[in-house]
Amino acid sequence: MGLREALPQWPVVRQLRGADRAGVGEAARSAASAGLAPRTDEADRTVPSICPFCAVGCGQLIHVKDDEVQHVEGDPDSPISRGRLCARGSSTKDLVAGPAREYHVRYRRPGGREWESLDLDTAMDMIADRVIATRDATWQEHDEHGTRVNRTLGFGALGGAALDNEENYLLKKLFTALGAIQIENQARI
Repeated sequence: MGLREALPQWPVVRQLRGADRAGVGEAARSAASAGLAPRTDEADRTVPSICPFCAVGCGQLIHVKDDEVQHVEGDPDSPISRGRLCARGSSTKDLVAGPAREYHVRYRRPGGREWESLDLDTAMDMIADRVIATRDATWQEHDEHGTRVNRTLGFGALGGAALDNEENYLLKKLFTALGAIQIENQARI
């Protein structure tokens, strides 16, 4: 095809010569764009969800095909985000299906050089044992003035901004019940 035949097919020329002066309809169409379809068309179902990254709680629509996440977009019905997602929220698919996702608990023994995989029950038992041992070893019933304090300074808690108010409340209650006094939330820092 020569220049004379190709020039009328150029979108700018079609826009200037045709009725689509804004270039949002027929002037913008091409053979390549005619074959395109929204990536959400292939989804088996769409599941409403909440973005897991911060406490704002933006609404998301998760498009799923064969039980795998295909695409994540903002939920236009969400009164919080009205269909918008920030860069972190837009990356939710990578959180659940990205190549860097860990599917096992990774553990490196004290003094060790290699990481090993543990099942979740073993890891949770190890954490519980260490919390109890630290609490027992650092428990303070009275301070230096003889005042009853019933506390431990051996560990603390730092909640994350991805936790909502209820989750941070439960985290505070748990660590208070364990006797910790160093309890903070990353969202306040």
